[in-house]
Amino acid sequence: MAELVTSAEVIAIAFTDGQYIEQSVISPCDIEAATERWVTPVVGRALLDAVAGGKYGELKEDYLKPVIALYTRLLVQPRLNAATSQAGLSVITTSSRKAADAEARRELQRSLKARAKFLRQRLEEYLDEHKAELAEYDEKQNILKRCRCDGGFVQIH
Repeated sequence: MAELVTSAEVIAIAFTDGQYIEQSVISPCDIEAATERWVTPVVGRALLDAVAGGKYGELKEDYLKPVIALYTRLLVQPRLNAATSQAGLSVITTSSRKAADAEARRELQRSLKARAKFLRQRLEEYLDEHKAELAEYDEKQNILKRCRCDGGFVQIH
């Protein structure tokens, strides 16, 4: 799959907490995994390929990049909360900072998930409003048209 968003763009869009994040922390594999898990089932492979090929700039910049960036952060955030080395898994501590406790990590994950879901819903609304202009979009393949999880309930359409 062609790259729709870079590691630098993921950091600029999704890591707005003000702390420095090294670009190498976000790999192309992370971006691809997030895209395949949360975006492709909504948008469809054909439309993503068309966007990657240079079509639909507004869709790419204003809708796809933010969704992919937030879901990528949701995916990698747990890995950022600890460090792995030959000695195993550890939490980095310094004299000026303390590792976040489990509740703070859960709250952050919930917040990231809510933001990402909002942006994906916004993307879906854009697709609905512009489906006549997006020849490659097949709304029958959009999983959110068949099944949605809201408030702990699974809704089948």
